[in-house]
Amino acid sequence: MTISADVADTIQRLRREVADLHQELTRYALVVWTAGNVSARVPGHDLMVIKPSGVSYDDLSAETMVVTDLHGKLLEGELSPSSDTAAHAYVYRHREDVGGVVHTHSTYATAWAACRQPIPCVITMMGDEFGGEIPVGPFALIGDDSIGRGIVETLAESRSPAVLMANHGVFTIGKDARSAVKAAVMCEDVARTVAIARQLGEPVAIPQADIDRLYDRYQNVYGQ
Repeated sequence: MTISADVADTIQRLRREVADLHQELTRYALVVWTAGNVSARVPGHDLMVIKPSGVSYDDLSAETMVVTDLHGKLLEGELSPSSDTAAHAYVYRHREDVGGVVHTHSTYATAWAACRQPIPCVITMMGDEFGGEIPVGPFALIGDDSIGRGIVETLAESRSPAVLMANHGVFTIGKDARSAVKAAVMCEDVARTVAIARQLGEPVAIPQADIDRLYDRYQNVYGQ
């Protein structure tokens, strides 16, 4: 596949951005060792930039990021793509609105995933960011489109940008890679808070009408 000069410039920018965003995963303690990954869609093209497989976060740079098509075929880069590339690629193929995907095994959110329990919407920040509970997706093994299919099918029924894949971990989506990283950070934060709340008693669900108002304000009014 021939990549034009303008697309090459976009890819180089995304390589830098995706490399930098991986440092946010370590900053917020969402990953350990080489686990986890961030990807970004190349706007207007069936391409994505993603982390290479099994490389230390300290060794990640724009140059080590790899470029694949939306079926996971390596197009640029010296290293093998992430083992989760098929899942990311499936999401991009089936959700044109998604520009970034993140995967982590962050501790509290993964604990909910291990129990196959959705995180109930019991704090206002969940209403703001997730528009309700954070759902659980089906159990699936790495190796084909199964994880990606589970992500897409689960989130089709939810406003949440995060899904807890059963016995696995967290996948988040966003309009771009930074938005997906933000969702991963906030997913772990609310997972921890609600887990602690359950140690004190039974968390009280927020009424759906109030969740809707919280979500609308945060998505359409909050910020600059």
